Formats: sequence, structure tokens, C-alpha cells
Amino acid sequence: MKTVIITFLLGMTLSLTPLHAQTKTLSINPVINDNYAYCIELLKLALANSGSDYRFETVDASGSQSREIQDLLDGRIDVIWIGTSTEIEAQLKPIRVPLYRGLLGHRIFIIREGDQARFDRVQTLADLQKISIGQGRTWVDTNILEANGFTVEKSSKYPGLFHMLDGGRFDAFSRGVHEPWGELSTNSELPLTVEKRLAVIYRLPMYFFVSPKSTELAEDIERGLYTMIENGEFDRFFYNNKMIRDTLEQANLQQRLLFHLDNPYLPASTPVDQPELWFDVSAL
Repeated sequence: MKTVIITFLLGMTLSLTPLHAQTKTLSINPVINDNYAYCIELLKLALANSGSDYRFETVDASGSQSREIQDLLDGRIDVIWIGTSTEIEAQLKPIRVPLYRGLLGHRIFIIREGDQARFDRVQTLADLQKISIGQGRTWVDTNILEANGFTVEKSSKYPGLFHMLDGGRFDAFSRGVHEPWGELSTNSELPLTVEKRLAVIYRLPMYFFVSPKSTELAEDIERGLYTMIENGEFDRFFYNNKMIRDTLEQANLQQRLLFHLDNPYLPASTPVDQPELWFDVSAL
């Protein structure tokens, strides 16, 4: 009889514990460039530090930010990573930890080979505003640049912007400081290069976003990221990442002429009062 009772109680215990410890599956976009690789690795580290158990599956890359947002709202994917704005935060649930410590808002340009002399003549913001900029149609950067007096040529297809630049549709493709070298490698057939002298800076954090319905997932990601910040793992991941190391060396930000712009689309809830979350170029 004792054996029967013990077996019954053990069975009851085992049937209850998986409800708390069950593995959750997340659908995410695949690695399509260095930016995706960085964000996916950081997401996995954050969730590994969250105390919950997750596994990952990939779905086909969507190709545009607007499609990614719709896929998230439709439940086709569970997490995306994009620059924030008041409009985006009205649709999606942000986890307000800047994934690149705000480095996304440090912008340099991809230009056509042979055009550097034109950029060497830029001395003032008014000079820079005479140069047309290429951006994605739905990117928050587009609105920020236009609000600061720039002429922006837009495309709904990110890959097409490189060909538009090559074809003379605009003068410069503004990129997050960590992005151009990998992108030039991917588009090596085009005669494009990184502009050497200028940089534009505005506050633009890239966050993880989830569906407004995914409250538990948002809490897990946030808990994991702050655990990483507190134990130093976030800094180690950031500064030891090859893309970041190469970026800070290649971009040479401390030697560039810097133009600081206002971001009128920055949500009021942005954690600008937490310096530990942000990259500071003056510290280089």
C-alpha cells in the first residue's frame, strides 16, 4: 500500500512541476547580417539570465520593418529589434534597454567611391543639409532627418537603397555606425565606400519589441537584460563583440566632425537618465 501511495504522490508532483518549468518556444527572424547576429545572441543571453527556459525557431526574413511589425502583431514572430519612436511604442511593447547602448544614433555615411572630396568641403550643418540622404520609407531615422532639414530619398526595400545610391538617386546612405562595413561586404559588387570625416548623432535607442499581449515574455527579457547589466555581462558582450570592436576602431568617431541633431520622435519614457545604458563617444 505504501508503494502505491508514494507512486501516486510522485506522479502528482511530476504532473504539476512542468507547468512552471516548461520550455517556451520563440519564433524569430534568422541571421541575415551582423546586426541580426548581434541582437539574436543578446536575446538568447538575456533569456538565459531570466530564470525561464526558452528555445528558438526561425521564420523567413520579412525584408522590411513595416512587415516585421505586422508579423509581430499577427503572432508570426515573437520578438523584433528596431529603433524606437512614439508611433512604434504606441503599437508594440518595448523593452527599454538600448541594445547598442545608443550607438544606433551615431550615424555615418556610405557614399559612392570618388565622392569623398565633396564631403571634405562640409564645415557646417547647413553644408551637410545640401547633401541628399537615402533611408527606408518607414524608418524613424527618415522622420528625424527630415525634421532636421534634410532632403531624404526613400525606398520600401532596404536592399534597393544600395543600388539607388550607386545610381545617383541620392548622395549618401546614412547608417548606424556599426552597420556599413558588413553591408559593403554584402554589396561588394557596387563601387561604394564609407565616408571618412563626418558623423551625425541623435538619441535613437534600438530595443527589443514584443506584442502588447506578450507581457510575460517582455518581463523575462527585461529581467534578463538588467541582470546582465548588474553583473557586467552586458558590457562584456558589447565591448568584446567583434562587430563593435571593429566599429569603434574603423569609425574613428573621436576624430570626426560631429553634428548633433534633435530627435522629436523620442518617447518621453526613454531612459535618458540612466547613463549606464548609453555609449558615450567622449569616453573613447
